[in-house]
Amino acid sequence: MRPADIESLVVPGHPALHGDLLLVAVGGPDLKSNAERRSLRRVALAGGESAWTHGPRDASPVISPDGRWVAFLRGGSGRGAEGNPQLHVMPAGGGDAKRLTALPLGVSAPAWSPDSGRIAFVARIPEPGRYGVPHENGEVLEPDAEAPRRITRMDYRIDDIGFLRDRPQRLFALDVAAALDADEPGEPEPLTDGAVDVEHPVWTPDGTRIVFTAPVGWGRVETEERDLYVVGADGGEPDLFVRGEGLIEHPVFGADGTVFFYGQSFVDDYWEVCNTGLYAAGPFDGAGPGQARRLTEIESVDCDASAGAPVPRGDDVLVAVRNRGAVELRAVPVTAETAPLADLPVVFDGQAVVRGFAADGPVVVAVVATPVSAGDVVLLAGDGPRVLTDYSEPLRDKGLCEVVELNTTAPDGYPVHGWLVLPDGDGPHPVLRVVHGGPFAQQDWAVFDEAQVYASAGYAVVLGNPRGSAGYGESHGRAVVRGLGTVDADDVLALLDVALERPDLDAGRVGIMGGSYGGFMTGWLAAHHGERFQAAWSERAVNDWVSMVGSSDIGYTFVDLYVGKDPEVQRDRSPLTHAEKIDIPFAVVHSEQDWRCPIEQGQRMFVALRRHGTETEFLLFPGEGHELTRSGKPRHRVQRFDAVLDWWSRHLS
Repeated sequence: MRPADIESLVVPGHPALHGDLLLVAVGGPDLKSNAERRSLRRVALAGGESAWTHGPRDASPVISPDGRWVAFLRGGSGRGAEGNPQLHVMPAGGGDAKRLTALPLGVSAPAWSPDSGRIAFVARIPEPGRYGVPHENGEVLEPDAEAPRRITRMDYRIDDIGFLRDRPQRLFALDVAAALDADEPGEPEPLTDGAVDVEHPVWTPDGTRIVFTAPVGWGRVETEERDLYVVGADGGEPDLFVRGEGLIEHPVFGADGTVFFYGQSFVDDYWEVCNTGLYAAGPFDGAGPGQARRLTEIESVDCDASAGAPVPRGDDVLVAVRNRGAVELRAVPVTAETAPLADLPVVFDGQAVVRGFAADGPVVVAVVATPVSAGDVVLLAGDGPRVLTDYSEPLRDKGLCEVVELNTTAPDGYPVHGWLVLPDGDGPHPVLRVVHGGPFAQQDWAVFDEAQVYASAGYAVVLGNPRGSAGYGESHGRAVVRGLGTVDADDVLALLDVALERPDLDAGRVGIMGGSYGGFMTGWLAAHHGERFQAAWSERAVNDWVSMVGSSDIGYTFVDLYVGKDPEVQRDRSPLTHAEKIDIPFAVVHSEQDWRCPIEQGQRMFVALRRHGTETEFLLFPGEGHELTRSGKPRHRVQRFDAVLDWWSRHLS
């Protein structure tokens, strides 16, 4: 796989299923337009697929309960309402789509009412005079001419979205028949005020109310805790519906009125290292608020909410669960009480990652990624899984390198798990130890474009999930709380050591690289174990915990958890403090609009290294945020790959 082959990373989104109608949004990076292209495809349950829409940016299909309509989001070209994703509806039998909204910043999370007559959704509504919305006097202001923002809270912005308080996310409900009859999209009235961001709307079974998530206490103070609220479909004051134990997301109703949702039970009031579980409340007869009860065990079950909402199907609920680099589909009995992973029946597992799933009656489908597929639609039938699509055939034609599983132990005897991505040829190959971000995330079995690009260029790539990662139990993730750079560093090196035992790897040509937490680890190891490496590539890194507290969008809680509140400890745990110990060539890479690890983290590290006399370069990407490598502009992603390969060709040749 070469850098420009990211265009072959065709990835299906969450599937929508009703009877024999199965739809997915399929697409990937497009270098010509320098944007993501996506369209809806219909997948036949017998195999094969065909075009349903032609984009260029169609996503999030949802089929009406009566099976007559398909709602989806379509983004256009340009700015404002014309460019941002708007709600569209088309007949399920095919035909022209009609746009139902024209909101300036677009809409998201469409949800059909039970009678198929209305659609709920959320949308960010900007203050007049901001984000291209006319000022009260009718003038449209350029961003640098907008009025100053008055900020009174710490949760005023977030990476990849931007400022929050001047464009709150509000709840809407649209009458579909009236919207279809209208000549132009109307201006719907929001059902919630602008005090909080609301998310994840779902209709009550009787169709009279909408349940959604919002901050505890209606956002009176900064908090990551969420509760379920409910409001009438025609408006009114929102009421508390279900009290959570921390985070709540993706609520869905079962047939008997029980509401199921993903949630977290915060430990020590911190949200950063908590396994996500399946919760239930009810069944409801119209009363509330209810109290959440956890159906899955905290330690062993970590649901992957990015795979979509849980799916009730009678006596159990389908959920996606992270487990040792895999994401499995499991069934949770509705009568479960903190059930451990071992007690949850397997619907689909293996060396694979479930990216999304849906069910209609006995039919279950999933979008599954593997070491040779970025994602395909799979029918989970009684006689075994059947792959219905082959979207990654062009990617395999470009060439994918072999992935080998690794297992070893750290110096204290703790098991360490990971992978080696091998180049073609006999070697000995130069080696890259790539550390993932998070740290509470997991490297997984799916095709990883970065590792494949590096391996195709001749580098053996070592990947893994050291302590602090997700998918190995909550205690595994919490092992680095107040201890970054300790046992996690041991695990990173232990996995490298077991890989270097192979004769086809060159222990004299090893590089260390990573982004975010992986960038922190790169700087930490370069300072404390620099003799192990010939060079380093540190990207969007945390380099100074002291300034991270006040400059990062999550710094005011994240640093307290992982490092502690003592400034002296924060300084001691900062790679910047130890920059004078770094003598190997060191690349600093950052994005101008990164608000997770702000740009000053990279700037200060670069200056410290230059003043020390270390060979260093600073690569700065304009217009990008923290997610450059995953969702940045396609041309920037290719340019970054070219820069990475150039760096390693100069230092590991």
